[in-house]
Amino acid sequence: MRVKHLLLIAILGLTAACSSNKEVIDENLSEAELYQQAQADLDNSSYTSAVNKLKALESRYPFGRYADQAQLELIYANYKNSEPEAAKSAAERFIRLHPQHPNVDYAYYLKGLTSFDQDRGLLARFLPLDMTKRDPGAARDSYNEFAQLTSRFPNSRYAPDAKQRMIYLRNLLASYEIHVADYYLSRQAYVAAANRGRYVVENFQETPSVGDGLAVMVESYQKLHLDELAATSLETLKLNYPDHPSLVDGEFQPKQTESDGRGWLSKATLGLIETETPLPPGETRANQDVVKQFQDARDEMPRELLPKDENGDPIVPEGPKEAEKDRSWFSYMTFGLFD
Repeated sequence: MRVKHLLLIAILGLTAACSSNKEVIDENLSEAELYQQAQADLDNSSYTSAVNKLKALESRYPFGRYADQAQLELIYANYKNSEPEAAKSAAERFIRLHPQHPNVDYAYYLKGLTSFDQDRGLLARFLPLDMTKRDPGAARDSYNEFAQLTSRFPNSRYAPDAKQRMIYLRNLLASYEIHVADYYLSRQAYVAAANRGRYVVENFQETPSVGDGLAVMVESYQKLHLDELAATSLETLKLNYPDHPSLVDGEFQPKQTESDGRGWLSKATLGLIETETPLPPGETRANQDVVKQFQDARDEMPRELLPKDENGDPIVPEGPKEAEKDRSWFSYMTFGLFD
């Protein structure tokens, strides 16, 4: 208990120290001095201090000569300080308050850049993580925000970089859709897989994933026995992507092999609705499991441990299934109440 108490005291002490070391901004600083100090903090990468000074500048001098610039600098400071929500909020506020500002395109650009880097945390920067398999929410937001910038300000100095990032994001989003389609294929949900593949083909033209989308469509339609659609998709794949990995010597090679006899309804619903063989009257799945467990245990029992009859032959115990095989259909229907 002493160790826990010491740890608690240490944590409280560090918290108090951090709170006591909070920077106090001189109230007598003029607008120009406060702005210059904030700029110095930005130059020194002291982004937390810069955020505090820029907020103080905006609150003390809301109609000063540096007010608009301080709001722009605050977006950048929050972005560099790894505060994406604060940066996006500051950008949206600036766009709402100053839609005709000559530098409003910078706010749009920083908003898109914040979403672009939002998923690329510390681990993603130093470990080889596949970004196409992660949640595409931030990537989709970033693409839409860069699209607003390039459509509203096509001549902006930030438009060329935004367009390059949009190409990367579009490829990433298309690859994510293919990963989802492959998952559906592995679950034998061929209708959902075909829809995902078609979505990539229709909405992500000129991305490397279009060929993969066609391959998913071919495989899904083949498994669904939609031969005409499968043939059309395969012909398109061969014509436009003759070197696709799914084509071996001109023949299509599916990724997944059907390993069970599940029905089409089970596959289309990801196994939520199973279509199993109907049970005989009075039979239950639980009873079948009990019978199977008994039979497995009986088969594994050593013969020398079984009781012997008069002739010395082992007596095999009768299982529940065999004991009830002579029951009539009336007995099954009445659950044995009138046996």
